[in-house]
Amino acid sequence: MTDERIVAVTMPKWGLSMQLGKITAWIVAEGDDVSAGDDLADIETDKIAGTLESADGGTVRRIIARVGEDVPVSGTIALIAPAGVSDGDLDAAVAEARAVIDAGVPDEAAGGPAVEAAEVGGRKISYVGTGQDGDVVLLVHGYGGDRNSWLFLQEPMAARHRVYALDLPGHGTSSKDVGDGSVGTLADAVLGVLDAIGAERAHLVGHSLGGAAAAAAAARDPRRVSSLTLIAPSGFGPEINAGYLRGFADAQTRRELKPVVGQLFADESLVTRQVVDDLLAYKRLDGVDAALHTLLGTLLDGDRQRTGSAAAVAAIGGAVPVTVVWGRADRIIPAAQAEALAGAARHLLDGAGHMPHMERPAEVQAAIEEAIARAG
Repeated sequence: MTDERIVAVTMPKWGLSMQLGKITAWIVAEGDDVSAGDDLADIETDKIAGTLESADGGTVRRIIARVGEDVPVSGTIALIAPAGVSDGDLDAAVAEARAVIDAGVPDEAAGGPAVEAAEVGGRKISYVGTGQDGDVVLLVHGYGGDRNSWLFLQEPMAARHRVYALDLPGHGTSSKDVGDGSVGTLADAVLGVLDAIGAERAHLVGHSLGGAAAAAAAARDPRRVSSLTLIAPSGFGPEINAGYLRGFADAQTRRELKPVVGQLFADESLVTRQVVDDLLAYKRLDGVDAALHTLLGTLLDGDRQRTGSAAAVAAIGGAVPVTVVWGRADRIIPAAQAEALAGAARHLLDGAGHMPHMERPAEVQAAIEEAIARAG
């Protein structure tokens, strides 16, 4: 850019395979003053819809990307600059950015890192890693999710860490055999992936059922866990939305599934048609129905939640620093259960439901980075 005071707002990379994003609405206008963390635009990808937050403060001097047009990842969509920057310099930066947008995705663009697999207990466990340096971070998704649940976090965190995301048994491209469906079986998968990547120690981040699995893995072998971050984890209190869990397991059509999935979010507009279609395609794979219904027995005792995770965290004692992150608007597992994690650093996030890592990814990333820093 001609003037170094010009700050480019770029199309984020949400997910390792993302190549394009589409602006569905601008929240700001030219001339608006913004601060770091302010919402700038609503963006839709082929996987999810989300809101782009500003990384910098200043004045929005130019909006470049039009609503509805596809923009390559890292393409400049707006310019932030102080009043002293000339119109000529801004116009030159706009022309440069428009040329990139108009050129589209280059033919040689990579589709993301390859999916790898480990054999754990006779089951194939799929995982994907990115990042070259730093500590190992392993992301463990929840019930009905997969490694793409971390699409807003894995790539940004890879700038400082080696970040892996796995598919638990019964999910994604891992084996659909969940055995007895116990938390112990899921913890085996977590530790098995650490073995496969040669990680002697790692920071574990687990969401919902994945939080229970991460806690169980840490309790089993705390020497291998540098920190434990639990996002709306299961197993810390009796209250749970059993209707959601059974509804998700039983849903067979888009009409049945969409309102169920909507309960995961404070803002149901994040549930795009593509999200529902992807979930339906997954649910129709051989073995998935049996896996999901088996795992219900791990989560539920009648209409109440099984509470083994509290014992797992208690067993860890002070050996591993524990952080808990919860959306205040969680309709699946009440955020009040964060109080059950005595001694944990707690982050309760406004405007987020059961998926804060999708709804408030910057705040969740900050909490994880804080946990990593605490671990030394």
